[in-house]
Amino acid sequence: MKLQIQYTANPAIIKLEAPEVLVKGNYQYERSEPVDNSPLAQELLQLPFVKTVYFSANFIALEALPIVKWEEVAQEVCQEVEAYLAAGRPIIGEASAPEEAPAPAKRIPITIYVESTPNPMAMKFVANKKLVSRVYEYKSAEEASDSPLATELFKFPYIKEVFFDSNYISIIRQPKILWEDIMMELREFLRLYLMEGKQVVKVSVTEQDRPKGLPSINDVYSRKIIAILDQYVKPAVSSDGGNIQFVSYDKQTQIVKVLLQGACNGCPSSKRTLKQGIETILREMMKNEQITVEAVN
Repeated sequence: MKLQIQYTANPAIIKLEAPEVLVKGNYQYERSEPVDNSPLAQELLQLPFVKTVYFSANFIALEALPIVKWEEVAQEVCQEVEAYLAAGRPIIGEASAPEEAPAPAKRIPITIYVESTPNPMAMKFVANKKLVSRVYEYKSAEEASDSPLATELFKFPYIKEVFFDSNYISIIRQPKILWEDIMMELREFLRLYLMEGKQVVKVSVTEQDRPKGLPSINDVYSRKIIAILDQYVKPAVSSDGGNIQFVSYDKQTQIVKVLLQGACNGCPSSKRTLKQGIETILREMMKNEQITVEAVN
Protein backbone atom coordinates (compact mmCIF):
# COMPACT_ATOMS: atom_id res chain seq x y z
CA MET A 1 0.00 0.00 0.00
CA LYS A 2 1.38 3.39 -1.05
CA LEU A 3 0.96 6.26 1.43
CA GLN A 4 0.93 9.93 0.49
CA ILE A 5 2.78 12.37 2.74
CA GLN A 6 0.64 15.44 3.44
CA TYR A 7 2.26 18.43 5.13
CA THR A 8 -0.20 20.53 7.15
CA ALA A 9 -0.45 24.16 8.25
CA ASN A 10 1.10 23.06 11.54
CA PRO A 11 4.78 22.31 10.79
CA ALA A 12 4.89 19.81 13.67
CA ILE A 13 2.18 17.59 12.13
CA ILE A 14 2.13 15.47 8.98
CA LYS A 15 -0.46 13.05 7.63
CA LEU A 16 0.20 9.75 5.89
CA GLU A 17 -2.83 9.29 3.67
CA ALA A 18 -3.86 5.85 2.40
CA PRO A 19 -6.03 5.02 -0.64
CA GLU A 20 -8.41 3.04 1.59
CA VAL A 21 -9.88 3.15 5.10
CA LEU A 22 -7.38 1.97 7.71
CA VAL A 23 -9.43 2.12 10.92
CA LYS A 24 -13.02 2.62 12.05
CA GLY A 25 -13.32 5.55 14.43
CA ASN A 26 -10.33 7.52 15.61
CA TYR A 27 -7.53 6.82 18.06
CA GLN A 28 -4.94 9.08 19.65
CA TYR A 29 -1.76 8.00 21.47
CA GLU A 30 0.71 10.16 23.37
CA ARG A 31 4.35 9.52 24.19
CA SER A 32 3.60 10.24 27.85
CA GLU A 33 0.85 7.57 28.10
CA PRO A 34 1.00 3.74 27.90
CA VAL A 35 -0.16 2.18 24.63
CA ASP A 36 -1.80 -1.20 25.03
CA ASN A 37 -4.04 -1.71 22.00
CA SER A 38 -2.05 -0.50 18.99
CA PRO A 39 1.14 -2.27 17.89
CA LEU A 40 1.73 0.34 15.19
CA ALA A 41 1.40 3.26 17.62
CA GLN A 42 3.84 1.49 19.97
CA GLU A 43 6.43 1.27 17.21
CA LEU A 44 5.94 4.85 16.03
CA LEU A 45 6.22 6.26 19.55
CA GLN A 46 9.54 4.47 19.97
CA LEU A 47 10.96 6.90 17.43
CA PRO A 48 12.70 9.56 19.55
CA PHE A 49 11.06 12.50 17.78
CA VAL A 50 7.41 11.33 17.64
CA LYS A 51 5.18 12.96 20.27
CA THR A 52 1.65 11.97 19.18
CA VAL A 53 0.13 9.35 16.89
CA TYR A 54 -3.43 9.71 15.58
CA PHE A 55 -5.41 7.23 13.45
CA SER A 56 -8.66 8.15 11.70
CA ALA A 57 -10.37 6.73 8.63
CA ASN A 58 -7.77 6.60 5.84
CA PHE A 59 -4.88 8.49 7.40
CA ILE A 60 -2.24 8.46 10.13
CA ALA A 61 -1.27 11.82 11.65
CA LEU A 62 2.04 12.24 13.44
CA GLU A 63 3.13 15.12 15.65
CA ALA A 64 6.87 15.61 16.09
CA LEU A 65 8.88 17.05 18.93
CA PRO A 66 10.76 20.27 18.06
CA ILE A 67 14.05 18.35 17.86
CA VAL A 68 13.43 17.44 14.21
CA LYS A 69 11.95 18.81 10.99
CA TRP A 70 9.54 16.54 9.12
CA GLU A 71 11.15 17.40 5.80
CA GLU A 72 14.22 15.52 7.01
CA VAL A 73 12.58 12.29 8.21
CA ALA A 74 9.05 12.06 6.74
CA GLN A 75 10.02 9.89 3.76
CA GLU A 76 11.82 7.36 5.95
CA VAL A 77 8.93 7.16 8.44
CA CYS A 78 6.45 6.76 5.59
CA GLN A 79 8.42 3.82 4.17
CA GLU A 80 8.52 2.13 7.58
CA VAL A 81 4.75 2.44 7.94
CA GLU A 82 4.22 1.13 4.39
CA ALA A 83 6.38 -1.90 5.20
CA TYR A 84 4.42 -2.48 8.43
CA LEU A 85 1.09 -2.43 6.60
CA ALA A 86 2.41 -4.58 3.74
CA ALA A 87 3.28 -7.27 6.30
CA GLY A 88 -0.40 -7.45 7.26
CA ARG A 89 0.23 -6.43 10.85
CA PRO A 90 -2.69 -4.85 12.80
CA ILE A 91 -3.03 -1.13 13.44
CA ILE A 92 -5.45 -1.55 16.34
CA GLY A 93 -5.42 -4.72 18.48
CA GLU A 94 -4.72 -8.18 17.16
CA ALA A 95 -6.37 -9.81 14.18
CA SER A 96 -9.20 -12.13 15.21
CA ALA A 97 -9.50 -15.66 13.93
CA PRO A 98 -12.10 -15.98 11.14
CA GLU A 99 -14.46 -18.13 13.24
CA GLU A 100 -14.41 -15.58 16.06
CA ALA A 101 -14.99 -12.51 13.91
CA PRO A 102 -18.20 -10.72 14.93
CA ALA A 103 -20.94 -10.04 12.43
CA PRO A 104 -20.38 -6.68 10.75
CA ALA A 105 -22.42 -3.87 12.28
CA LYS A 106 -25.26 -2.53 10.19
CA ARG A 107 -24.25 0.82 8.73
CA ILE A 108 -26.52 3.77 8.05
CA PRO A 109 -26.18 5.45 4.63
CA ILE A 110 -24.88 8.95 5.37
CA THR A 111 -23.83 11.79 3.14
CA ILE A 112 -22.12 14.95 4.37
CA TYR A 113 -21.76 18.06 2.28
CA VAL A 114 -19.87 21.19 3.28
CA GLU A 115 -21.11 24.78 3.13
CA SER A 116 -19.10 27.92 3.71
CA THR A 117 -20.47 30.56 6.10
CA PRO A 118 -20.09 34.36 6.39
CA ASN A 119 -17.63 33.62 9.21
CA PRO A 120 -14.29 32.63 7.64
CA MET A 121 -13.38 30.73 10.80
CA ALA A 122 -16.52 28.54 10.62
CA MET A 123 -17.64 25.80 8.25
CA LYS A 124 -21.00 24.05 8.11
CA PHE A 125 -21.16 20.24 7.67
CA VAL A 126 -24.67 19.19 6.63
CA ALA A 127 -25.97 15.61 6.97
CA ASN A 128 -28.82 13.91 5.13
CA LYS A 129 -30.55 13.08 8.44
CA LYS A 130 -31.68 14.89 11.57
CA LEU A 131 -28.97 14.92 14.24
CA VAL A 132 -30.49 16.81 17.20
CA SER A 133 -33.82 18.32 18.24
CA ARG A 134 -32.40 21.57 19.59
CA VAL A 135 -29.16 23.51 19.47
CA TYR A 136 -26.03 22.51 21.40
CA GLU A 137 -22.91 24.65 21.61
CA TYR A 138 -19.54 23.57 23.00
CA LYS A 139 -16.62 25.96 23.36
CA SER A 140 -14.19 23.43 24.86
CA ALA A 141 -13.70 19.71 25.45
CA GLU A 142 -14.60 20.24 29.12
CA GLU A 143 -18.05 21.50 28.12
CA ALA A 144 -18.67 18.52 25.82
CA SER A 145 -19.15 15.79 28.45
CA ASP A 146 -22.76 15.23 27.34
CA SER A 147 -21.83 14.81 23.66
CA PRO A 148 -19.76 11.84 22.46
CA LEU A 149 -19.42 13.40 18.99
CA ALA A 150 -18.24 16.79 20.27
CA THR A 151 -15.79 15.01 22.59
CA GLU A 152 -14.28 13.19 19.60
CA LEU A 153 -14.15 16.36 17.51
CA PHE A 154 -12.21 18.23 20.18
CA LYS A 155 -9.47 15.60 19.87
CA PHE A 156 -8.58 17.26 16.57
CA PRO A 157 -6.05 19.93 17.61
CA TYR A 158 -7.35 22.50 15.14
CA ILE A 159 -10.98 22.63 16.40
CA LYS A 160 -11.95 25.56 18.61
CA GLU A 161 -15.76 25.30 18.94
CA VAL A 162 -18.53 22.87 17.94
CA PHE A 163 -22.21 23.67 17.33
CA PHE A 164 -25.08 21.25 16.55
CA ASP A 165 -28.48 22.20 15.14
CA SER A 166 -31.05 20.05 13.36
CA ASN A 167 -29.16 18.29 10.54
CA TYR A 168 -25.85 20.15 10.58
CA ILE A 169 -22.66 20.74 12.54
CA SER A 170 -20.87 24.09 12.51
CA ILE A 171 -17.19 23.90 13.38
CA ILE A 172 -15.02 26.87 14.25
CA ARG A 173 -11.33 26.29 13.59
CA GLN A 174 -8.28 27.56 15.39
CA PRO A 175 -6.44 30.55 13.85
CA LYS A 176 -3.60 29.94 11.39
CA ILE A 177 -5.24 26.74 10.10
CA LEU A 178 -6.57 26.63 6.53
CA TRP A 179 -9.90 24.95 5.77
CA GLU A 180 -8.48 23.34 2.65
CA ASP A 181 -6.02 21.44 4.87
CA ILE A 182 -8.66 19.94 7.18
CA MET A 183 -12.08 20.09 5.49
CA MET A 184 -12.00 16.69 3.76
CA GLU A 185 -10.57 15.01 6.86
CA LEU A 186 -13.44 16.35 9.01
CA ARG A 187 -16.05 15.49 6.40
CA GLU A 188 -14.87 11.88 6.21
CA PHE A 189 -14.62 11.57 9.99
CA LEU A 190 -18.20 12.83 10.46
CA ARG A 191 -19.52 10.57 7.70
CA LEU A 192 -17.96 7.45 9.23
CA TYR A 193 -18.98 8.41 12.78
CA LEU A 194 -22.64 8.92 11.85
CA MET A 195 -22.67 5.92 9.50
CA GLU A 196 -21.79 3.68 12.46
CA GLY A 197 -24.84 4.98 14.35
CA LYS A 198 -22.87 6.54 17.19
CA GLN A 199 -24.46 9.08 19.53
CA VAL A 200 -24.33 12.80 18.81
CA VAL A 201 -25.65 13.77 22.25
CA LYS A 202 -26.25 11.41 25.15
CA VAL A 203 -29.81 10.12 25.53
CA SER A 204 -29.91 11.35 29.14
CA VAL A 205 -29.79 14.96 27.94
CA THR A 206 -33.35 16.31 27.79
CA GLU A 207 -33.94 17.70 24.32
CA GLN A 208 -36.65 20.09 25.59
CA ASP A 209 -34.42 21.72 28.22
CA ARG A 210 -33.73 25.40 27.70
CA PRO A 211 -30.05 25.95 26.86
CA LYS A 212 -27.94 26.55 29.93
CA GLY A 213 -27.50 30.09 31.21
CA LEU A 214 -30.69 31.55 29.66
CA PRO A 215 -33.47 32.77 31.99
CA SER A 216 -37.15 31.87 31.93
CA ILE A 217 -39.29 34.35 30.00
CA ASN A 218 -42.46 35.59 31.68
CA ASP A 219 -43.42 39.04 30.32
CA VAL A 220 -45.57 39.36 27.21
CA TYR A 221 -43.33 41.93 25.49
CA SER A 222 -40.32 39.63 25.67
CA ARG A 223 -42.35 36.74 24.31
CA LYS A 224 -43.33 38.87 21.30
CA ILE A 225 -39.65 39.59 20.65
CA ILE A 226 -38.84 35.88 20.88
CA ALA A 227 -41.64 35.05 18.42
CA ILE A 228 -40.29 37.60 15.92
CA LEU A 229 -36.74 36.27 16.25
CA ASP A 230 -37.95 32.68 15.80
CA GLN A 231 -40.04 33.46 12.71
CA TYR A 232 -38.04 36.09 10.88
CA VAL A 233 -34.44 35.85 12.04
CA LYS A 234 -33.57 32.29 13.05
CA PRO A 235 -34.18 30.67 9.64
CA ALA A 236 -31.71 33.03 7.95
CA VAL A 237 -29.17 32.69 10.74
CA SER A 238 -29.47 28.89 10.67
CA SER A 239 -28.80 28.82 6.93
CA ASP A 240 -25.49 30.53 7.72
CA GLY A 241 -24.58 27.82 10.27
CA GLY A 242 -25.51 29.70 13.42
CA ASN A 243 -28.25 30.51 15.91
CA ILE A 244 -29.60 33.47 17.87
CA GLN A 245 -31.04 33.15 21.38
CA PHE A 246 -33.02 35.82 23.21
CA VAL A 247 -31.40 36.62 26.56
CA SER A 248 -33.22 39.65 28.01
CA TYR A 249 -35.19 42.84 27.38
CA ASP A 250 -34.80 45.91 29.59
CA LYS A 251 -37.93 48.10 29.57
CA GLN A 252 -36.08 51.14 30.86
CA THR A 253 -33.15 51.15 28.44
CA GLN A 254 -35.05 49.42 25.56
CA ILE A 255 -32.04 47.12 25.10
CA VAL A 256 -32.62 43.62 23.74
CA LYS A 257 -29.73 41.29 24.52
CA VAL A 258 -29.16 38.19 22.40
CA LEU A 259 -26.69 35.30 22.34
CA LEU A 260 -25.03 34.51 19.01
CA GLN A 261 -24.02 30.86 18.56
CA GLY A 262 -22.28 28.65 16.05
CA ALA A 263 -20.90 30.38 12.98
CA CYS A 264 -22.49 33.69 14.07
CA ASN A 265 -20.24 33.90 17.12
CA GLY A 266 -17.22 35.96 16.15
CA CYS A 267 -18.41 36.50 12.57
CA PRO A 268 -17.04 39.78 11.15
CA SER A 269 -20.48 40.68 9.77
CA SER A 270 -22.41 39.93 12.98
CA LYS A 271 -22.37 43.55 14.17
CA ARG A 272 -23.85 44.72 10.87
CA THR A 273 -26.46 41.94 11.04
CA LEU A 274 -27.46 43.02 14.55
CA LYS A 275 -27.87 46.70 13.67
CA GLN A 276 -29.05 46.68 10.05
CA GLY A 277 -31.00 43.42 10.22
CA ILE A 278 -32.32 42.29 13.59
CA GLU A 279 -32.64 45.74 15.14
CA THR A 280 -34.53 47.08 12.11
CA ILE A 281 -36.92 44.11 12.11
CA LEU A 282 -37.69 44.45 15.82
CA ARG A 283 -38.22 48.23 15.63
CA GLU A 284 -40.62 47.84 12.73
CA MET A 285 -42.61 44.88 14.03
CA MET A 286 -42.70 46.03 17.66
CA LYS A 287 -43.47 49.62 16.52
CA ASN A 288 -40.74 50.90 18.82
CA GLU A 289 -37.92 53.01 17.35
CA GLN A 290 -36.06 53.05 20.69
CA ILE A 291 -35.14 49.34 20.65
CA THR A 292 -31.44 48.53 20.35
CA VAL A 293 -29.94 45.07 20.04
CA GLU A 294 -26.73 43.97 21.73
CA ALA A 295 -24.89 40.63 21.67
CA VAL A 296 -23.73 39.27 25.02
CA ASN A 297 -20.91 37.22 23.45
